[in-house]
Amino acid sequence: MRFWPIIKLLPQKTNLRFVSVAKYMAVLSIVGVLGSLFLTLYPFKGPCGGLNCGVDFKGGTLIELSSPRPIDLGEVRGELGAMNLGDVQVQQFGAPTDVMVRFETPEGVNPAQQVDQVKNRLRGVVGQDTTFTRTEVVGPKVSGELLRGGIIALGIAVALMMLYIWFRFEWQFGLGAVAGLLHDTILVFGFFALFKLEFTLTAVAAILTVIGYSMNDTVVVFDRLRENLRKYKKMPLREVIDLTINETLSRTIITGVTAIMALAALAILGGETLFAFSVSLIFGIIFGTYSSIYVGAPIILLWGVKRSEGGAGDEPEPVKLGAASRP
Repeated sequence: MRFWPIIKLLPQKTNLRFVSVAKYMAVLSIVGVLGSLFLTLYPFKGPCGGLNCGVDFKGGTLIELSSPRPIDLGEVRGELGAMNLGDVQVQQFGAPTDVMVRFETPEGVNPAQQVDQVKNRLRGVVGQDTTFTRTEVVGPKVSGELLRGGIIALGIAVALMMLYIWFRFEWQFGLGAVAGLLHDTILVFGFFALFKLEFTLTAVAAILTVIGYSMNDTVVVFDRLRENLRKYKKMPLREVIDLTINETLSRTIITGVTAIMALAALAILGGETLFAFSVSLIFGIIFGTYSSIYVGAPIILLWGVKRSEGGAGDEPEPVKLGAASRP
């Protein structure tokens, strides 16, 4: 097995010029962020703008049911539509015998009585042997509190990450890290809005996970950059940045691909409940890696860093390729 393990296919040393295309990538990032903000906020009305908010944030009732026979979605929609339940959503998940129903819970209506009435109607349409596997009721007040809590949690996470980088590195590094975090967070929001994925508390957990992954990757790059700035004090900053990204590239690729493989399996086998969580994490990991290279590092180049004079030479030490040395 010449190429086993597959990791041997990765080059031991790369010499890619990332900084040379940083301007073009900056334009692409700005367009992506602005487009994501528009998709997330439009049509600029509460509670969630362009996001497809679930019961957690919008308020309402969710019922999952299962039947021994395939369920006619159109018949279910027609029956529930006659009950004046507001925005009614009926969708299949998993097998044709499994259906998820969402509807609004108006103020002044007893949720328990409304749920019982809906279940009786569903039994009349689907069959008396229908099994209700999940029922969730969230009032408008609770949903508003959950939405505010989710936004506050995201804001606190970004602020704490910024403080961590600020104290560990120079302020330029902190600025680059925060720009990368905001970039990744806004793009994930745009991803949810573009594909109309249900935005729930699980989605907030996914975004917090993306923030953690993006910060971890950024710290690895920044830590190596700080070492190289001390080691190659006469080398131009843009070359030090290119050298640093190339040195950490294989580690970044291996970590990202491993996480994506696990999440892909979760997205395929985890069912409807975990699909949006898994897919958004895959998207976030890809752009978290991208932001470490083309958002965080170029900002350091833009603002510059303090570098003491003298010390190391201009060129990095050569890396020996090939098999391990003999004893």
